Amino acid sequence: MNYDRFINKRIKSTKPSGIRKFFDIANEMENVISLSIGEPDFQTPWHIRETGIKSLELGKTWYTPNRGLSSLCMEICRYFERRFGVSYRSDTDVLVTVGGSEAIDCAFRCTVGEGDEVLIPQPSFVCYEPLTAMTGATPVIIETKAENEFRLTPEELEEKITDKTKLLVLPYPNNPTGGSMRKEDYEAIAPIIEKHDLIVLSDEIYAELSYGEDPVSFASIPGMKERTIVVSGFSKAYAMTGWRLGYALGPSEILAEMIKLHQYAIMSAPTTAQYAAIEALRNGDSDIEHMRQEYDMRRRLIVSSFNEMGLSCFEPKGAFYVFPCIKSTGMTSEEFATKLLMAKHVAVVPGNAFGESGEGFVRVSYSYSLNHIKEALDRIREFIEEIKQ
Repeated sequence: MNYDRFINKRIKSTKPSGIRKFFDIANEMENVISLSIGEPDFQTPWHIRETGIKSLELGKTWYTPNRGLSSLCMEICRYFERRFGVSYRSDTDVLVTVGGSEAIDCAFRCTVGEGDEVLIPQPSFVCYEPLTAMTGATPVIIETKAENEFRLTPEELEEKITDKTKLLVLPYPNNPTGGSMRKEDYEAIAPIIEKHDLIVLSDEIYAELSYGEDPVSFASIPGMKERTIVVSGFSKAYAMTGWRLGYALGPSEILAEMIKLHQYAIMSAPTTAQYAAIEALRNGDSDIEHMRQEYDMRRRLIVSSFNEMGLSCFEPKGAFYVFPCIKSTGMTSEEFATKLLMAKHVAVVPGNAFGESGEGFVRVSYSYSLNHIKEALDRIREFIEEIKQ
């Protein structure tokens, strides 16, 4: 039977994730140390788990309102005002989603379509480009540069805007590079966004994992709140990946449409996860800080180690990834990652999995234990020494 005629052509033309490719290969091998997946090695803090367990014991297993539990929506707004100085209304400006990924998908599908262009700085997370294409809109790639620590500059932004441009993705702190936009960086691009009447999808899932400077939400920049859909969640900051809970904040007119889509596609986010998330927001600041300090220690170790090996690596200011340059080896990103996996059983992700501007780099996650990282670094060091001979 020919199934091709039944399959949506936009879906069929979409390439699978380059991250999962290397993860799946490594999964079939023995004695592999993986630095390929961005998942905290910490368990969800006990008080958060306990709250979820208690909600089950009390039989709180019904659907919640489509938007999310009202108490959770209120806590999200309180948290955002407390941490980022931005005020939202819990009854109109919030949507609780199945992970941050659903919020991103909803935001794209409710704001862009045929004939629109979406600006996507790359290297960046793998979902933005295909999700844009699935709406019928055109992804327009902005290649950010290593010499700018992969921050988006006003010149790079202005150069790519056309009369079809409708939405800009701001993926900071950045996966895969660890690059981060400072307040002054955001202030520099805000007038361009206003001049061209754009809206912004600001993916701030890693905001709490910032090093050296307090995190800044793009919505806090004067005049930008009404133009910005903020996407965040609980996976990274609270080590709650498997709970599958995220949220979107933004103008009520846009959120109303996103809720409509969420209502028909999902109904509501997992109830148990929502009760756990309330506890995380109320009493989880110390958990975030503990994990952030641990990541910071790993970050400094892994950056210095790569630079000592001769693989130049800037010091990331956010998330839990480093993006060392492997051009000095003479290999492509795919070749380096494949040979390292086969020779030393260490899995990293080729930089070009995150866009062509990632070619010549690999993504290395430090969301793993210190012993795990040290062993991986020893094997990578051996690999580098061997290919030099």
